Formats: sequence, C-alpha cells, structure tokens
Amino acid sequence: DSALEGYVVDLVRATREDPRVEVGASPRGSLALAKAARARALLERRDYVVPDDVKALAVPCLAHRLVIRPEPWIRGLRGPTVVSEALRHVPVPKIE
Repeated sequence: DSALEGYVVDLVRATREDPRVEVGASPRGSLALAKAARARALLERRDYVVPDDVKALAVPCLAHRLVIRPEPWIRGLRGPTVVSEALRHVPVPKIE
C-alpha cells in the first residue's frame, strides 16, 4: 500500500532531519523496515501490512543505523530514543 510506503519513508526521513543525528537511516533502512513489516504481517496470518507492523519493528530495524552527534550522545541520547520520538511525531496513515 502506498500510504504505508510513505509512512516508512517519512519515519526514515525524520531520523535524517533530526538535528541531534549525524547520520540518519538510509534508503536501505526503509527497505529493511518494509520487508520486516511484511514478514510480521505473514507471521500474524495476514497478507497485508498494517501500521502496527511498521511501528513494532521501527526501533529494531532503524535504531542501530543512526549515528548520534557527539554532544547528544554524551548526554545519553541513543538511536532507540530518536526512532521512538519519530514514531510519536510522524502521522500514522489511515488504512481502509
């Protein structure tokens, strides 16, 4: 679904636009997240992906791909926090 593809792209873009992040998730990160979401849907016996699939896998798929700037890193900021914040701020698409 194109709305979910846009959601994945928006989440990845949010990691790149965060001023505390030196290097955000790449297009490969978005591909990995989309693929993992499809796998989760299959494990849930669905042939379609829902936003909850993407949300459940965003942190494990994207957090390790981020490089945090030195000052925020020293203050304790880590990738999972950045991705979790992106999940809270990026609008979730309505799927019908």
